[in-house]
Amino acid sequence: MTQQGAVLQGYNNELVKCIEDLCMQKEELNKQIQQAEEEKNKLQHEIQVLSEQLEYVCENLAQKVASRNELDKILAETEAAYMKILDSSRTLLNVLKKEVGTLKHSPDLKTN
Repeated sequence: MTQQGAVLQGYNNELVKCIEDLCMQKEELNKQIQQAEEEKNKLQHEIQVLSEQLEYVCENLAQKVASRNELDKILAETEAAYMKILDSSRTLLNVLKKEVGTLKHSPDLKTN
């Protein structure tokens, strides 16, 4: 009977050791889970901050694009008006040159 008791004691010792190992594995896994949850929370916070920054940048970009489009429109209108002024100036210059040329050939302006 003592031999059976010794065998039983050996089984009991192994069982206790297995239970202790499982408890240690559980504690390690709990630490890993806690670290993963902290990392997840940190990343979610960073995502929220980055999302807010992205929203601000997108709004700012949209305003700048709208301003640039308005400036493009103003520039196009200004350039078109300036081209009309240049064309009118060229026409005026041509008319003036023609009139001066006509006046030079006029008998009233010729000196003898």
